[in-house]
Amino acid sequence: MQQALDFLAETRALGDLIAPLEDADYLQETGFKAWTIDMVIRHLHFWNKAALFSLKDEAAFHTLVSDLMDALKAGSLTEKESEHFGGLSGTALRADWLQLAQETAGAFAEADPSQRLAWVGPSMSARSSITARLMETWAHGQEVYDQLGIIRQNEGRIRNIVVLGVNTYGWTFLNRKEDIPQPMPHLVLTAPSGEIWTYGDESAAERIEGAAEAFCQVVTQTRNIQDTALNVHGGNAKAWMEKAQCFAGPPQDPPAPGTRKTKEKS
Repeated sequence: MQQALDFLAETRALGDLIAPLEDADYLQETGFKAWTIDMVIRHLHFWNKAALFSLKDEAAFHTLVSDLMDALKAGSLTEKESEHFGGLSGTALRADWLQLAQETAGAFAEADPSQRLAWVGPSMSARSSITARLMETWAHGQEVYDQLGIIRQNEGRIRNIVVLGVNTYGWTFLNRKEDIPQPMPHLVLTAPSGEIWTYGDESAAERIEGAAEAFCQVVTQTRNIQDTALNVHGGNAKAWMEKAQCFAGPPQDPPAPGTRKTKEKS
């Protein structure tokens, strides 16, 4: 699956970003819930491991995640993830995360894309599972790029996140127990290469236009729509962009305007 290769490429890009950091630098707090860089990498590492187990050893997967839902409700998820890895931190954590990500990508690259895999919610296909790992790596990577004052140079693999955003249009509303407004807005997005990606039936009344990266930032809730240059036309489009959520779990609100941004270097 190409998605497995894209996941690995995104992981390595984030790994390259943090390669120059010293162990103490991993304790910097990011703009996401005051998570440190350590917490971000441990979180990605843990759920990459969960995805690999779901593919290779379902019993091990269920053992791994058995008590995590209680931890999530109690707000102690990052503590559980740290405990699982024995407090692994800094450069040692980076090395362990990258090694497991390569193993995970290799296993998914050879898997049947339609194979059903257990997860903490409903089961999903192997293709959806590794796409979710790509999305999580890209989304949580954003707070690290922001904290280090680096503007990310995206590549065409973000199309996977665009597709995930499109596919979760209905989920955004159903998750909030709201009716799904029809029609879904027409998307006209400019890829990093300059190519134009379009989705949905052409419409001038319901339309979202702009950079694919900005759309990905909104649906992953790493930016408020007001902090992007996306052009949004129509009631359905505005409602979507105000509450878009391409990831599983209970409804989450996007960050407040101006709170998630690239840190200025001193």
